[in-house]
Amino acid sequence: MPQITVDYSAVADAAFDKAGFARALHTAVVEIAAARPEACKTLFRAAGDTAYGYDADGAHVIVHVTFGLLAGRTDETKARLTEATLESLREHLKPEGFVLHASAEVRDLDPSYRKYES
Repeated sequence: MPQITVDYSAVADAAFDKAGFARALHTAVVEIAAARPEACKTLFRAAGDTAYGYDADGAHVIVHVTFGLLAGRTDETKARLTEATLESLREHLKPEGFVLHASAEVRDLDPSYRKYES
């Protein structure tokens, strides 16, 4: 915990500072949601095929960030974290010639959540 997933349009790869964004996400979740730095994990998933509305020209980049946190954070804390995420995304992803559509959410992990490290 936290489990962070960043789904994004693969056409943004060259313009996306993923390492910098991951560091910023980890810093934000530690400062805002009281996570431990060593517990932060981020998975980036590039989607080769994305669609936006009726446009088929491929001029859109879609990014959605999901945080999975143990239950107990207030709605205010979750909102602060998503706002910080979107602000940081604007700093770390600058797709030239594309319209950026970005979103973020925080979900409570199910009580069945377990993890394994080796």
